[in-house]
Amino acid sequence: MKIIDTHQHLWDLDLFTYSWLDRVPSLRRSFRMEDYLKAGEGLDIEKSVHLEADVDEAYMLDETRHILALSEQDNPLEGVVACARPEKPHFADYLDQIAGHPKLKGVRRVLHTEPDEVAQSSLFAENVRLLPAYGLSFDICVLGRQLPIAIRLIKNCPKVSFVLDHCGNPQVKDQVFDPWREHIQEASKLPNVACKVSGILANADLEKWTPEDLRPYIDHVIECFGWDRVMFGSDWPVCTLAAPLKKWVEALVMLTRDAGEEKQRKLFYENAARVYRLE
Repeated sequence: MKIIDTHQHLWDLDLFTYSWLDRVPSLRRSFRMEDYLKAGEGLDIEKSVHLEADVDEAYMLDETRHILALSEQDNPLEGVVACARPEKPHFADYLDQIAGHPKLKGVRRVLHTEPDEVAQSSLFAENVRLLPAYGLSFDICVLGRQLPIAIRLIKNCPKVSFVLDHCGNPQVKDQVFDPWREHIQEASKLPNVACKVSGILANADLEKWTPEDLRPYIDHVIECFGWDRVMFGSDWPVCTLAAPLKKWVEALVMLTRDAGEEKQRKLFYENAARVYRLE
């Protein structure tokens, strides 16, 4: 089965600094394109979308330009979602510096490690509303408890195309469903948001997870968003905290097998091509 991986990360510690890696020693090394290609051996990953990896702010522009240059080489990289700071007053100036590359598809501001107020300012929403003029979408990454903040932002920016990362980060390890369940249902009612089935392994028991631990969360996301608004994302290399890339793909294929190949193609390929404009 052909795959578009909508959530691939790369980082090169010889080039840029990612301070958050100090808290995750097993990921505190460089992960380059050759590592990703090796991790995906045996899988038919035809295209991928690179998600910024929360690089230290001083390196934002350089990381974006580096990844865009990498996308021009012979590899699966067909889309780039760049690091951005919509809470800053000069957001438009930053967009002007990165816009125009055909493989730049969107921007992201990691919010799950930030104070809740970062995404709640009027300036944040005002800046996010600039994105359609640049042909860009917004990936939104929040904790499960922050979903109401995400929902308000999506409502306040009705012309912006949003992608909710990591199933909204439910607490899989502790098997917590509420209020995440209700918030996912509310978010799914907004027509300008799609959801990635990604990152869920990092929220599970890293040592003892099973596919059945993931099933109720994945089933609920698909039930709410429908098969036309869900997309597979590996979250590689973060997924390796719990499993190799191939094992995660195999688990998701197994969990969705009963839906049939047509719906699996939407999840693993067709929706990503449409949402990220990769066709």
